[in-house]
Amino acid sequence: MPGRLLENLMFFARTLRAAGLPIGPGRVIEALKAVETVGIERRDDLYWTLHSVFVNRQDQRPIFDQAFHVFWRNPKLLERMMAMLLPSIGMPEGEEKGEEISRRLAEAMRAAEGDGGDEDQEPEEEEIELDAAMTFSDRELLQQADFEKMSIEELEQAKRLVQRMTLPIMDLPTRRFAPDPHGRRIDMRATLRASLRSGGPPALRRRNPRRRHPPLVIICDISGSMSRYSRIVLHFMHAVTNDRDRVFAFLFGTRLTNITRLLRHRDVDVALDRVTKTVEDWSGGTRIGYCLAEFNAKWSRRVLGQGAVVLFISDGLDRDIGEGLEREMERLHKSCRRLIWLNPLLRYDAYEPRSMGARAIMPHIDDFRPVHNLASLADLGAVLATPGRRRMEGVSRWLEQRKQ
Repeated sequence: MPGRLLENLMFFARTLRAAGLPIGPGRVIEALKAVETVGIERRDDLYWTLHSVFVNRQDQRPIFDQAFHVFWRNPKLLERMMAMLLPSIGMPEGEEKGEEISRRLAEAMRAAEGDGGDEDQEPEEEEIELDAAMTFSDRELLQQADFEKMSIEELEQAKRLVQRMTLPIMDLPTRRFAPDPHGRRIDMRATLRASLRSGGPPALRRRNPRRRHPPLVIICDISGSMSRYSRIVLHFMHAVTNDRDRVFAFLFGTRLTNITRLLRHRDVDVALDRVTKTVEDWSGGTRIGYCLAEFNAKWSRRVLGQGAVVLFISDGLDRDIGEGLEREMERLHKSCRRLIWLNPLLRYDAYEPRSMGARAIMPHIDDFRPVHNLASLADLGAVLATPGRRRMEGVSRWLEQRKQ
């Protein structure tokens, strides 16, 4: 490949890899061959050629799209690439500020730009200052950091911490009984069998109801407004699914998808790759009422038995303006033991459920909690380990706190 086009494409691939995309030497070679085959006469051809090689998961699309348009910024792409000039990362003078560059991409481009500097220049001596007043541990700071504002390294650390999470759901008594020498009920059948075996007077055998954690159903919104949180939530769903039995996971945007079996693979990367290939409505619109109607019609009787707990993860923004949502939420609420709404917008102190979707959801939930950082996920485990509040008690308490 003549000129500096090879250098430019390698620089672009290195930037994407620093931003978190799994790009190795093999993919770089494939990209170079693809560009040689397709050519660079059209900007769209170059975009989709590199996209087909570098992107293999839905959550990688926003990073690639933003990186491409920032990297190859000049609209006269053909003349620029024919000149084989290394593209400038900075914003051109006089250009209006567009969409804010994500923190992951900004860090990656700064790192890549630093790698391409003058090797002969002597590194400046770095001055280190320590402030004893701000000596919090990185882990403590990470617990409070918002998923939306995390860097690449922080996101990777958060994913590793989420994978080690456990969800101690409180055990509940079932209708079945188990032998218990201190049980409150006498097991007549076991008593008679013991007396027949011994041939003597019967020794009373006792039993108590078996205790078992209820089924856990997770219904997560993957629309565009939830995309930055659904990535971490998927890791959380995988950890919970592999930690205990009777966990059922669903994703919804414009349609409902059951991903329970896909998440049962022990390797989180393999599991999420399967989910990405199966789910077709990533980062699109939201039809909450329509998707809940499908859940209630096809899945509620299968997964909501034996006092199931439902985690409904969404920001409440509905493309259908709440059409049929209140009816379906009421049906879902009556079908489960406990319904908890996890909303990332609750991280704002001034948040109020003003959208039509949020207003339809509020009357039919048992608890209302944020889900925007690791601390909120840890608090969720503590909530599920205790007896649930009476219906609407948690929401009423939340509304009272807001009024104060």
